[in-house]
Amino acid sequence: MNVLLRQATSSDASSVADVLLTSRKTFFPFAPLAHSDDEVRRWIAGVLIPSGGVTVAVIAGEVVGMMVLSREGACGWIDQLYLHPTVVGRGIGSLFIERAKQELGALIRLYTFQASTASRRFYERHGFQAVAFSDGHANEERC
Repeated sequence: MNVLLRQATSSDASSVADVLLTSRKTFFPFAPLAHSDDEVRRWIAGVLIPSGGVTVAVIAGEVVGMMVLSREGACGWIDQLYLHPTVVGRGIGSLFIERAKQELGALIRLYTFQASTASRRFYERHGFQAVAFSDGHANEERC
């Protein structure tokens, strides 16, 4: 499998939105999106991709994953990491994590839903550890 990781461009906005929305609806049905599909698509096209920091995974010309990185002081953040359900388990998430470690350095944080045991296992396999749990009062999904 030949996977290309590259910076997202404005022409990727629709595909990035498709990946995010499909992944969220498939893997996180317990946490409904706080915004409509159209709002998410507008945010991705008008804010997220133009702000930079968005990497896409591409196989045979098709965007199959997306990751958003940011920095807050000395701490790097994985803000978003989503794969299309058809490519989960093929090592693409691991490629994204390695890319994040290269770009952000040793101190990386992220949030994932407590109820998503698969996501938590994935991140723990890559050296992450839970530092806090909450009732979801601080996130838009309240989850």
